Amino acid sequence: MTTLYVLDIPENHDLAAVADKDPSVVVDHVGPYFRIVSDTDIVIDRRATGCRHAVWYSSVAGLHESRITQWDKDAMRVVGS
Repeated sequence: MTTLYVLDIPENHDLAAVADKDPSVVVDHVGPYFRIVSDTDIVIDRRATGCRHAVWYSSVAGLHESRITQWDKDAMRVVGS
């Protein structure tokens, strides 16, 4: 299971919303975090989120049994380990 945690703050709401549009992704809450979970890779397009670079590169709060294989100005890809 691929799992990404993002702090639930206004700057990250669009990131979680874009992830939630993917039918293979489930977004819920664990404490003060969005938990973004999928049986497959999680891919989030930065431009679709509207995140500025500073917010984009500081958005990840944690991973569970996963690793980031792409995190650049275009997209973030998280894969299960």
